[in-house]
Amino acid sequence: MALTIGVDIGGTKVAAGAVDDDGRIVAQCLRPTPADSPERVADTIADAVAELAKGREIEAVGLGAAGFIDETRSLVRFAPNLAWREEPLQKKVSDLVGLPVVVENDANAMAWAEARFGAGRGESHIVCVTVGTGIGGGLVLNGALYRGRWGMGAEFGHMQVVPEGRLCGCGNLGCWEQYASGSALVTEARLIAEADPGRAARLLEIAGGTPADIEGPEITDAAREGDPAALAAFSSMAEWLGQGLSDLAAVLDPGCFILGGGVSRAADLWIDQVRDSFGRNLTGREHRPPADIRLAELGASAGLVGAADLARRR
Repeated sequence: MALTIGVDIGGTKVAAGAVDDDGRIVAQCLRPTPADSPERVADTIADAVAELAKGREIEAVGLGAAGFIDETRSLVRFAPNLAWREEPLQKKVSDLVGLPVVVENDANAMAWAEARFGAGRGESHIVCVTVGTGIGGGLVLNGALYRGRWGMGAEFGHMQVVPEGRLCGCGNLGCWEQYASGSALVTEARLIAEADPGRAARLLEIAGGTPADIEGPEITDAAREGDPAALAAFSSMAEWLGQGLSDLAAVLDPGCFILGGGVSRAADLWIDQVRDSFGRNLTGREHRPPADIRLAELGASAGLVGAADLARRR
């Protein structure tokens, strides 16, 4: 049976795996990302593919990358964490590895993997939301990956939820990810600690006494110990996240939402509040079936598994 190779290209590492048609990873490897050089990134991808291809029949390669991927799934128009601007990544890598190559947004790849092999099995209308430093998204509608006319759909994190709100890295103000992401969690916890240090006593103790040094792991640890400020920061993030999901439900009417990303590792601290917020804010909630809200199942491997399966279906 021919395999496909999926490559998840992040700002710090390139994770690659040879994947069968049941979504199982049969071999994988990891490389550091030379983020300042498009040429070296392509060489690193090719090196990982070559390692995985030894002694195996490889059909195609799928690349998952954070950023705007054009409608032909070949050109990276913009990537926030890599030096890619109008980068012809598909051609570069295909020329190096001698195989068909498909390029896909990493959140789209994750959504497809969860739909095919993870938490979305059996569902035809799925909204995936990745909650990490920012918010990413992917849509599977009627069993097909929805990418938009120009390949740039499902950028949920940049819906404006607060006019003239917090400045976002995209340059706009008040984007959803400024209130419902890992970075939003940190911002809220720091604000509470600055305004009311007594309320954040344990959080500040764990962080070394300075609000500016508070980061996600400290907030999680303090919340598990019952620190009021840390719990309030998670509550704020969860309220915003649930409200945003209810807005997406009003537009897309999915059967389920799948939540992944780094913040989901602490989901026990916030998932019930997200579901409550979603239910309270859902339009027509008394007259419609509510979408299920599930946690992603495939973890860090979802991106490369999804990219590999999409390459098989090129």
